Amino acid sequence: MENQQARLKLKPGREKSVQGRHPWVFSGAIATLEGEAEPGDLLTLVSHRGEFLAQGFYNPHSQIVMRLISFRKAELNPDFFRERLRAAIQFRQNLKLTSNALRLVHGEADGLPGLVVDAYGPFLVLQISCLGMARIKPLLLELLHELLQPEGMIERSESAGLKEEGLEPVRAVLSGPEAPRTEVFEDAARFSVDLLAGQKTGFFIDQRDNRALIGRLAAGKRLLNCFSYTGGFSLHAALKGAQTCSVEISEPAQELARENFRLNGLNPEEHQFVTANVFDYLRQMEPEFDVIVLDPPAFVKHKSHLKQATRAYQDINRIAMRQSVADGLLLTCSCSHYLDWELFQKILFSAATESGRQVQILQRLGHPPDHPVSLFHPEGEYLKAFLLRVL
Repeated sequence: MENQQARLKLKPGREKSVQGRHPWVFSGAIATLEGEAEPGDLLTLVSHRGEFLAQGFYNPHSQIVMRLISFRKAELNPDFFRERLRAAIQFRQNLKLTSNALRLVHGEADGLPGLVVDAYGPFLVLQISCLGMARIKPLLLELLHELLQPEGMIERSESAGLKEEGLEPVRAVLSGPEAPRTEVFEDAARFSVDLLAGQKTGFFIDQRDNRALIGRLAAGKRLLNCFSYTGGFSLHAALKGAQTCSVEISEPAQELARENFRLNGLNPEEHQFVTANVFDYLRQMEPEFDVIVLDPPAFVKHKSHLKQATRAYQDINRIAMRQSVADGLLLTCSCSHYLDWELFQKILFSAATESGRQVQILQRLGHPPDHPVSLFHPEGEYLKAFLLRVL
């Protein structure tokens, strides 16, 4: 599978990040392409002296001109990819999670850059975000079917960076039912998931542990769940006896949230489902909730949006802090890798100062273990959450 008639050569002094096992090589580090190669080819990367460094997917049209897949000389054949997939899947099976919705492949962290595979019970949902992975998609589908025998596979490749990779967005059923819906569980909670029309790959499975935490903390209390989508945080809390209010701008998402309550034997008429803009709702509501969850969509989808997004995060957190009851809890989240922990904490500091409230950090929360982050690739960490106490 590897193009052995060509190789990429680095400029002098640009080996350090590769030797540090960072999986991305940017265009500015490349001296030359020796031989002929097509975008998406698997190539060898060498130093300016011609020494082997790594192998990876080549794309001259992207700022990330090479996505590294092996730092040891390997035969990049179907067996190589079978073993990578098998190892990733086996790791998740060994975690023995109390859920059947989990991430089986997490891109660079699993040595498979540009590939995400999520399992929803008997269904698989793929996200492909680099040209090289798109080129070998038929092989990936064959291997996933061999390893897991899923009832259906869906592709949800819709990330913002596809255009730079020379790819078009894809939302399609690859095999199985034409309108795939399934039911998944997290501990005692059950959820109906629309795999083709739902957000991300159908559900926010990366918030699994945080939903369970909020369920415990909100037991018997009053919970406000902002940007509630299909009611995940609300449902976990309601199952523990909480009174919940779910605020979401999408009425179809609210209807699915009500369906999830009914699925779990809960009467949605005994809880609130408000279809509204969260910023507007928070400004006009009365401070009455013991626990508030802020889990907004990514305000930062591109680095150039960071300044504007910073203001949005600060505004929403200031309002939530101001509207919290005394000794209330606030779980505030960001799902953008452009917003790092340090900046997020500075935003919360400014929000707390403007709100006039005393605020404590109780916990920093992130990805669950089926969403590992490579130490060599910190850019893979996107979910960041602070559990705060507002006095």
